[in-house]
Amino acid sequence: MDQLQPARNWAGNYSYGAPRLVRPASMEELQQLVAGSEHVRALGSRHSFNDIADSPGTLAVLDLMDPGTSVDPDTMTVTVSGGTRYGTLAAELERQGYALHNLASLPHISIAGAVATATHGSGDANPNLAAAVAGLEMVTANGDVLVSRRGDPGFEGMVVALGALGIVSRLTLDIEPSYDVSQNVFENLAWDEVLDSFDEVTSAAYSVSLFTDWSGETIGQAWLKRRMDSADSAAADLRRFGGTPAVEARHPLPGVPGSNCTQQMGVPGPWSDRLAHFRMDFNPSKGDELQSEYLIPREHAVDALITMRRLSSLVTPLLLVAEVRTMAADNLWLSPNYGRDGIGLHFTWRQDQGAVEAVLPLLEKELAPFTARPHWGKLFSAGAADIRPLYPRFGDFTALADRLDPTGKFRNSFLDRTVFGT
Repeated sequence: MDQLQPARNWAGNYSYGAPRLVRPASMEELQQLVAGSEHVRALGSRHSFNDIADSPGTLAVLDLMDPGTSVDPDTMTVTVSGGTRYGTLAAELERQGYALHNLASLPHISIAGAVATATHGSGDANPNLAAAVAGLEMVTANGDVLVSRRGDPGFEGMVVALGALGIVSRLTLDIEPSYDVSQNVFENLAWDEVLDSFDEVTSAAYSVSLFTDWSGETIGQAWLKRRMDSADSAAADLRRFGGTPAVEARHPLPGVPGSNCTQQMGVPGPWSDRLAHFRMDFNPSKGDELQSEYLIPREHAVDALITMRRLSSLVTPLLLVAEVRTMAADNLWLSPNYGRDGIGLHFTWRQDQGAVEAVLPLLEKELAPFTARPHWGKLFSAGAADIRPLYPRFGDFTALADRLDPTGKFRNSFLDRTVFGT
């Protein structure tokens, strides 16, 4: 069991305060670690921008544990260790002829961490990554292993659990036969036309992302990912909204080369090499961005976009880029898309945390009429009193946490502030 000093997160804006970081290499070591710790939490790929993954005691990193990838063709599921990264799993599934329904922008993130925070990809009909969880294995406070499957009591509260219930050691995910995807980028879509036909724009492909800085009369880029096995795959063309097809590979950030992004220009290829925005073999930049995101019900999409354009003078000077995506509803208690189809308003900020944190309360006040739910792993200012009314099953979740972790072994400052606080 390796012991290291805790380090900084992916962006470099947060230094973990836990006095020790441990890398168990087996389930037995993980169980012993949890049972013998007063406070402990799992640390994944460190792509959170706040203190959600920290602990006043020990941080457990599961990257030494055997992925143990196991495909069950009868149930069309795959079981894998929680510390495995999506890109690693995607490559193995593609090798065996299978696929996941979606991927997030970065394939470098750990599966358990992404699931715990309801991280998502994009697509009108695609729920977030956690919705694919069919079962999980979790080490609870006394070191025992709890196994829960879809349909079991409380399962919907255990999937997106923010690390508050235990350390998820293995996950079982729904899979499907492999499929090919092609990706095209269109530039300079007219805002007025997009707002007039928002549903048509976001349904033009399996996954659609709009990149903007909220200023001006046009949207900088629209990324369309088409499934080649779809009957309407030829519909992915946004020229009717003023968009111009990109003539070379693009990066979401203006002036940055597109060579680090997944294949574009309409060239079909495996889902595992197209659904994420960035290539697995590209090490994403560190230390030059912050992120926030708010999930808003689909029925408020156009009004929320109009609001954001009105707030351009407030947010644009701090932005590197913003992204608008859509996702389908799910039934996971703490998922920001619980019970509602939605859109995500994602902000990639410049590395100026003081200025960003000063803007967030104002931004959240403007988005409050749309019942905006913050992404758990990114920067936001709302506390438990603000968040609790946004989730119908919030009380059920805190009761589940009290039952599974009565002494608060897995709690930390983030949970005290955003979930268990008053």
